[in-house]
Amino acid sequence: MFELLIPFSCLFFLLAQIPGRYRIYTGIIAWTSIIIVFIGGLPSWMEESNILYPVMAALSIPFLIITIKLLLKENSAVFSLTKAAGVAFLIYAPFAFIEVIGNYLISMVVRHTHFILDLFCYPVTLVLWNTFQSGFFRVEIILACTGIQAIAIMIGVASAVPTTTRQKVLSFFMITPVIYILNLFRNAGVIITYTSQSFEWLPDISGNSEYGYSSFFWAHNIFAEGIALIFLVALAYSLFRFIPSLGDFAGELVSSYEKEIRSIVYKDTKSSEMRRD
Repeated sequence: MFELLIPFSCLFFLLAQIPGRYRIYTGIIAWTSIIIVFIGGLPSWMEESNILYPVMAALSIPFLIITIKLLLKENSAVFSLTKAAGVAFLIYAPFAFIEVIGNYLISMVVRHTHFILDLFCYPVTLVLWNTFQSGFFRVEIILACTGIQAIAIMIGVASAVPTTTRQKVLSFFMITPVIYILNLFRNAGVIITYTSQSFEWLPDISGNSEYGYSSFFWAHNIFAEGIALIFLVALAYSLFRFIPSLGDFAGELVSSYEKEIRSIVYKDTKSSEMRRD
């Protein structure tokens, strides 16, 4: 059910790029629908014992409230953020909604991941077109393992401000091949550490009783997610240095949200003091 809202959200993010009086409301609908989808995925993330996404889902509610307030105030930084989300959706949508394109990307990632595993001389076999097996354990490569989401988001961020043709081209090469290649090593690392049970000595905090799952949890949900997050922050910083106006945009965006948060906290504090009086 929630997945049906994804193309709906995508449509309204694209409509929000059109200047006019309705731009505010198409933006509000776009952000509201994608946050609903995000929260709707919470049960599956809990089943996978994924820590990062439930935290993000919880934070998405205050984010949405503040975003709506800023859109109603016609905040330019939030309009730019909405533009970035629209571009990211436009890049991601073909892979997510056209099966043949998504499967082609997955198969390409499988081939290249297999190549890296061969470089490390790690024995694996393909038991299905997108599933590796080594010993008893299997790892399936899905669209989320291709890095396309991160690529789409970072290109969207780079498009949030006007740039020269040179900046556009160099930004593309700073983002796409770098994320793609590093994601291949990420996949290979997860496959090696999980199928060899490299982290079985760590405490099992996954909450999943499946045999050997604890190593997958540590490999995929903790170390791989953490390293990927650090890398994306470093890449964003590099983009800000390369495109100075992007850094200005980020500063303005943070300032806008910080101001709204302080306003909400101040109102709550003032109301509390009035009730005590």
